[in-house]
Amino acid sequence: MKVLLSKPGLDGHDVGVKVLAHGLIEAGFEVVYTGLRKSIEEIVQMAIDHKVDAIGLSILSGTHLVLAQKMKEVMLENKLDTPWFVGGNIPAKDVEKLEKIGALKAFATSTKVSEVVDYFNEVFDKMER
Repeated sequence: MKVLLSKPGLDGHDVGVKVLAHGLIEAGFEVVYTGLRKSIEEIVQMAIDHKVDAIGLSILSGTHLVLAQKMKEVMLENKLDTPWFVGGNIPAKDVEKLEKIGALKAFATSTKVSEVVDYFNEVFDKMER
């Protein structure tokens, strides 16, 4: 399965998303990384171009609710039905809000890489059936 990991907005910190990328690669996933400071439109276009199975947004800037709403809108505009996830600096109180906006799963601050990998394995196992 192919996962696009992205850093939307002006956030310039990408160590965490790179650690997650390595964890997913070690678990057998193909990972495409967008690089820093991408717009939601650029992320969605990259997802289309690379024909990914999932999109991950790594957000540390505190703009996760705004960016998630924009993600939902741009995906609808592009008729893209790819599951997407949010992680990074996500307060526990915002997890449910992000999932209501449209993220399949939001990972709160301090989620371990192994938990994300396990979740992706579970989700993709179900998708393959």
